[in-house]
Amino acid sequence: MATTQEIEESAAGATPDAPAAPQSGPAHLTPLSGSALVLGTIALSLATFMNVLDTSIANVSIPAIAGDLGVSSSQGTWVITSFGVANAIAVPLTGFVTQRFGAVKVFLTSILLFTLFSFLCGQAPSIEILILFRVLQGASAGPMIPLSQTLLLSSYPPQRSGMAIAMWSMTTLIAPIMGPLLGGWITDNISWPWIFYINVPVGLVAAAVTASIYLRRETPIRKLPIDWTGLGLLVIWVGSLQIMLDKGQELDWFSSPIIIALAAAAVVGFVLFLIWEIYDDHPVVDLTLFKIPSFTLGTIMLALAYGMFFGSLVLLPLWLQEFIGYTATDAGEVLAWVGLFALILSPIIGRFLPVLDSRWVTTFSFVVFALVFYMRSQFTTGDSYWEYSIPTVIQGIATATFFIPLLGIILGGLPAHRIAAASGLSNFARITAGSFGTSIYTTWWTNRAELHHEQLISHIYQGSPVAEPVLQGMQAQGFSHEQALAVINRLVNQQAYTIAVDDMFRLSAWLFIALIALVWLIKPSKSNAGSDAAAGAH
Repeated sequence: MATTQEIEESAAGATPDAPAAPQSGPAHLTPLSGSALVLGTIALSLATFMNVLDTSIANVSIPAIAGDLGVSSSQGTWVITSFGVANAIAVPLTGFVTQRFGAVKVFLTSILLFTLFSFLCGQAPSIEILILFRVLQGASAGPMIPLSQTLLLSSYPPQRSGMAIAMWSMTTLIAPIMGPLLGGWITDNISWPWIFYINVPVGLVAAAVTASIYLRRETPIRKLPIDWTGLGLLVIWVGSLQIMLDKGQELDWFSSPIIIALAAAAVVGFVLFLIWEIYDDHPVVDLTLFKIPSFTLGTIMLALAYGMFFGSLVLLPLWLQEFIGYTATDAGEVLAWVGLFALILSPIIGRFLPVLDSRWVTTFSFVVFALVFYMRSQFTTGDSYWEYSIPTVIQGIATATFFIPLLGIILGGLPAHRIAAASGLSNFARITAGSFGTSIYTTWWTNRAELHHEQLISHIYQGSPVAEPVLQGMQAQGFSHEQALAVINRLVNQQAYTIAVDDMFRLSAWLFIALIALVWLIKPSKSNAGSDAAAGAH
């Protein structure tokens, strides 16, 4: 079984954008000290900050990117989903490339490629080229976060590893909060390419400092076979499913042969992937972990909840900018309030989780998420800034009590040698679910808006007791009949998309309530200390 210390360290290192940390650095390395330790910690934290920042910095910039490149906002969300899918697929490869080339070389290569593709994203002349570079950027980012943890833990003595991971975790908490704020300010005051250009100096500095300190601390290298067939099938089914979700609305779903072909590729690829991975001697993904009930249920909950969580982080700023008139900066401020309680409570939860039942903490989190989404389902076009922001403030409580306890559920009771594989697989599921959630949220939002638009305009006809006086009043002010109808149509569109966004948030609230049932299907695991509570994972 995983020891209490392992669970605590894994929980402390768990963030929305990172696998659990390895439990120790390479055995042949001595800890750093003095300025080398300080500079090394800063360099590793900068790389992590840059990586995590890019998962949220584009959320508030989608309308500007889409408008500048001449595509719809729903097409603009591919900028987010393409990064997430590529990043998720790259995560399982981290162990192989690290043992084949060394942790330091892989980490440095990851930083430099991420920096290069960030620059090329800013240079992209079309949405297709931008998506290509976002895919490459996401793939290069895959090893960066787990290896930053590995190198960080090798820099500190074992008795200070908890403090090291706590400092690292604060970086990964601050970055998602800064992302919408920074992205909104840059988009409004400079231009959207600079949300990618800012990675260039950060990446170069992080790479230079890391190279100067860690190149002489390379990890052992050994050749391992890689499951190329499994990796290829993984790319096929995940990529096909994501493209299907992204293009479905545009191509009218299953009336399009392209969508049918993508769906078939996703299904066949997934089935072949399962069969191959079960029987391969060196699978890219260890599917036998799903034989463990707590891991399976915990991963399902993590994926579903994170899909709704991240989908809402994309949907809310889109609606605020396109239909409420908020600037990218204003929308970023609304999202950033999630950090208030998240920063305050996360260290406390990490500290006291070992004496709490993770099922109760997770249940509390889901209840708060349901409350937040119910409050958002009451949004109208005339609400104030604080009426839009208060649910985000409360969401910080749910965020702090969500990721760490769920990691305890997923990893609780696992043997120490399986923790890394379990963390990698659960994070693959989480990141992929975030990309799928973004596509599903924006697609269903558009579909619901079209339905509500049709229902609303059915009340507007010649001689309507509601519409006719409004039309006559506008014509009396100098509008032509066509201009008056266009103004009314814009107002109807605004209301239709607002009712639709309320629908999405209401559905999310009920789904979070339903997830509570899964929490209590999990049986408490027994720690080595003999106390359920002390294990910190149930």
